[in-house]
Amino acid sequence: MTSEITLFVNPTAGRGRGAHAAQPAASALRAAGFSVRTVLGENAGDALTRARAAVADGTGALIAVGGDGMAHLALQAVAGTRTPLGLVAVGTGNDFARALGLPVRDPAAAGRRIADALKGGELHDVDLGQVGDRWFGTVLASGFDSRVNDRGNRMRWPTGRFRYDLAMIAELAAFRPFPYRIRLDDGEVQEIEATLVAVGNGSSYGGGMRICPGADLTDGLFDITVVGDCGRATLLRVFPSVYRGTHVDHPKVTVHRAAKVEISAAGITGYADGEPLGPLPLTARCVPGAVRVAGL
Repeated sequence: MTSEITLFVNPTAGRGRGAHAAQPAASALRAAGFSVRTVLGENAGDALTRARAAVADGTGALIAVGGDGMAHLALQAVAGTRTPLGLVAVGTGNDFARALGLPVRDPAAAGRRIADALKGGELHDVDLGQVGDRWFGTVLASGFDSRVNDRGNRMRWPTGRFRYDLAMIAELAAFRPFPYRIRLDDGEVQEIEATLVAVGNGSSYGGGMRICPGADLTDGLFDITVVGDCGRATLLRVFPSVYRGTHVDHPKVTVHRAAKVEISAAGITGYADGEPLGPLPLTARCVPGAVRVAGL
């Protein structure tokens, strides 16, 4: 493996933590003997073009510095290649790094872990989800949670996570279950009323909400969590248990496992790794060993 590696940096991640995190991560990598170059980009599209060029030119690894959004962007450059992906997780959510057992908000420790993994050959192939030509590492969200995302993204004030707390309150006021059509693998189409359907390659989203607690990045299958047609009061009771993953024990929650899932519901946007994919219907496939990661 070449000793030249690429830092793929989001300077705005975590309210500026991305820019500050690049230096200690780069220092740790250089101390281990690597030559480090940095890719920023003028915007997401430009950054991805530059990251793909680095991969095509044979960089030894692509190291994403930022949050889940930056990890998601990096996946579009390395998925399906043998170029290792490293994560220096300094964003708001950092769920993909958590799923991989990597340091969170400690860029120097993350840099050291990545360096040790690259030098020691501790590289592991993990699964990814794919929707069309888009790859994702954690969870494809649809339903109440994605409606909260929609509303939060439209809001100009306040900033940060409090915006999504307010968006959740607003969505609860207008809450109702949604009619879904779901097909798992090549089975029959199921028509159900559901609050949300979450397709988990990883176990969590939203900064540690373990919506698919049993998801395994190496089993070639999604965990699909369906929260049924519960009312507002039930949703409020069940919601806090998502952080522990115990919501799956509630009678209104069912979990399925499948390598492919088709989901359809009117007026619902799908989000993967917190990034919008587009309106349903969407078909997601679990692709075994689609990305090589450093430091699992």
